[in-house]
Amino acid sequence: MIEKKGDQVKLKHRKGKKGAMPPSTKMIEKKKRMVSSRKKAEKPWTLVVENTESEVLGLSFHKKRPWLLLGLGNGVIQLWDYYMRSIIHCYEDHRNTAAVRSVNFHHHQPFFASGGDDCKIKIWSYEYGRCLFSLLGHLDRIRTVQFHHELPWIVSASDDRTAKIWNWQSRTCILVCSSHEDSVTSAFFHPNKDLLMSTSLDNNVRVWDISYLTPRKTGSLGDMHTFGGRHGMNWAAFHPTRPLLFFAANDHKIHICTIEGSNSGWMPSLMKHEKEVSCVLFHSFRKKDYIISSSEDKTYRVWDANKQICKFNFCLRGRDKPLILSSHPEMNFLAVGHENGFLVMKLDRARPAFSVSGNSLLYLKDDFLHVYNYSTQKDIQLIPYHRPCPDHSNEVSPSLSYSPTEDAALICSDRVGDSYELYIAPKDRCGRGDINVREAVKSGIGGLAVFVAPNMFVVLEKSSNQLLIKNLKNEIVNEGVLPIEIADAYAVFYAGNGTLLCRAAKNRVFIFHLERWLVLADRQVNCAKHIVWSNDFERVAFYTKHYVCITNKRLVCLISFYERSNVKGGAWNDDGVFIYSTLTHIKYCLPDGETGIIKTLDFPIYITKICGNRIFCFDRQGRIQPIIVNSTEYTFKLFVIRKKFDQVMSMIRTSEFCGKAMVAYLLQKGFPEVALHFVKEKLTRFDSAHESQNTEIAVDSAKEIVGINDWYRLEKEALLRGNTGILECAYQCTKNVGKLSFLYLITGNLGKLSKMMQITEAKNDVMAQFHNALCLGDIHERVAILANAGHLPLAYITASVHGIHDVAELLAAELGDNVPSFPKRKSASLLIPPKPILCGGDWPFLDGRKRNI
Repeated sequence: MIEKKGDQVKLKHRKGKKGAMPPSTKMIEKKKRMVSSRKKAEKPWTLVVENTESEVLGLSFHKKRPWLLLGLGNGVIQLWDYYMRSIIHCYEDHRNTAAVRSVNFHHHQPFFASGGDDCKIKIWSYEYGRCLFSLLGHLDRIRTVQFHHELPWIVSASDDRTAKIWNWQSRTCILVCSSHEDSVTSAFFHPNKDLLMSTSLDNNVRVWDISYLTPRKTGSLGDMHTFGGRHGMNWAAFHPTRPLLFFAANDHKIHICTIEGSNSGWMPSLMKHEKEVSCVLFHSFRKKDYIISSSEDKTYRVWDANKQICKFNFCLRGRDKPLILSSHPEMNFLAVGHENGFLVMKLDRARPAFSVSGNSLLYLKDDFLHVYNYSTQKDIQLIPYHRPCPDHSNEVSPSLSYSPTEDAALICSDRVGDSYELYIAPKDRCGRGDINVREAVKSGIGGLAVFVAPNMFVVLEKSSNQLLIKNLKNEIVNEGVLPIEIADAYAVFYAGNGTLLCRAAKNRVFIFHLERWLVLADRQVNCAKHIVWSNDFERVAFYTKHYVCITNKRLVCLISFYERSNVKGGAWNDDGVFIYSTLTHIKYCLPDGETGIIKTLDFPIYITKICGNRIFCFDRQGRIQPIIVNSTEYTFKLFVIRKKFDQVMSMIRTSEFCGKAMVAYLLQKGFPEVALHFVKEKLTRFDSAHESQNTEIAVDSAKEIVGINDWYRLEKEALLRGNTGILECAYQCTKNVGKLSFLYLITGNLGKLSKMMQITEAKNDVMAQFHNALCLGDIHERVAILANAGHLPLAYITASVHGIHDVAELLAAELGDNVPSFPKRKSASLLIPPKPILCGGDWPFLDGRKRNI
């Protein structure tokens, strides 16, 4: 019995019969290693663990997009994005009480099929989000549905003891397989041949030859092979290239049989669970063949298809029982549906082991060391790797180091042992694979090794904490004991100029100088899982799953940010921009910390090197691909940050940008005058001119826009800058009569002020008309305005005081006995506005340096 307390593992011997012997020391150590290995294996595999509203009975991966289709026990179909861990859509056309037991994406068309307990096969369009049509004919629940890889067919298996083939274009049934005597639990097409397989609870598995259906004949069909067993068959899977079948049976075993002519029959199998096997799959990735099975014992297991050895045995969290399995058709993803949700995981590490040195890329693939030249884009097999990585998919990738001038490679891995291997390719290899590896490889003690010169490398012996400097003959040139600070180092990297970057325990990172034999810098970096140096070794990027930290060569933190999506790889370009990839995008990080998106990805990539606008990367299959990207955006921003305005203006004249985005960036960085030359769109040009206080261009743009709000903004700017011409234009466009009259008054423009009085008279605005007459000093107009407004006493007083006696007499006649009296001992004077200090022109401003005097 195993107990876990923190990081400790304790083994307790269960009480058994009298005389039972306690476990031996070797057994205890073996169990400790198994527990430790399992603990390390589970963590990096899992991509998504999500709960659903009901048990998951059907699963299907989309071939091109990161989508997973779920059939639930409550009759709902869910479409998930397993990268973003979110539901895209729910389909609920099945009956509420009818469980959806099977779903399947079409290989090329934008739809999928589903079958469930309501005896219906439904075809759905995920573009329109609805059911297109239903296929009726089964009399009991439908267990599985599957599209044919080429023809417009669907095969279905049902509890009505039949398997049927449907033509989904004509919506008719073209074949009924009715030879089973009990429920048909599964039916599947062969991925390459005209074969159909069906399993049943009548203990039989039948393989049907359906090649005669190509002319679209109808009718029943006799089986090609029949394999009888002792127990019911729950599931089956074809081998895609070999004539083999794998069966999940109720006798706890995974059976294998061959269907090759007269040699057809059962084959011995060592694959076994503790209870009934519910599902089995065959999956191949990077020349590794897997058999995945789930069982009623609440485990799912991954087997080596060639050796029939169980590589992994997993129990789901909470001991949920796995119900269904599905593997990606092209990638190393596995989905497990259980009673409370689903799990998406990786069967093998997709990140290849590689090392970049100058213009060369060294990587490990198919038991060979390959060298890829970025300039010529040629891939050469350097030398066979005589000790391939172990079969465990959780194996940590070995670390590689390469010397291009000497065609020498260093490989070391902690899992293989505390040792390294030095490979030196013969000069006359010419890409051959028949090299005597034993003559070309040299090994030694020390799990950490890296080249520090074309013909020199360093080796760290963990046991003695010694750092050895060796030549290509594997001879020690120099040695010494590391300082106590980095005594627990577990990874070393070349850091340029005779220095090493050492990664130690507790997230400590050190820069160690080999000649001076001392630590130059140290820092605690929590995201130092992957390390990428810039081309000039002035900056280094540390990144892990969600964090990126960029420091200088003294480990002073310059940039640190959180990335929501998983960071998969990164590299530096020649201009000091860090380019990195996530699950869904290629992004950039500028020297000031600003990030942005360069390109959207269908599937993740692992970036190795940046050459201009080409990004060299690995895909999930381990293939090297150059991706052409548009580097205009981050190059332009880099020039703006570094204030290289000649290059900025050159790019403005020759490139096509998204105007608003670039202008917003220029305004954010404080360069509105550059943005003004950048755009031609009227509104954006006005905003840029307004921000840069270029009122002349702003007026021209505002006249073309004819937007009242823009004139209000321009009015405020012109008033602050004292630009009377633009202020007058803004007041005229906003029809602000009061402000316009006051502007003419303070600037001494009496001619236009009299015109404003005529305008207000035409508009019948008495108050504005009177104010204009008052500012002009026009007594006759003031008297006329008061008289016309019905204020005859005020008009009489105004005319009398200012000596207009003829008008006063006429007003007195109209007033009669109501003529007002004047106060005694009071002398009247004419109210005349003061003369402006400056008539016309803009307002003067003091020099900013003299304002505080």
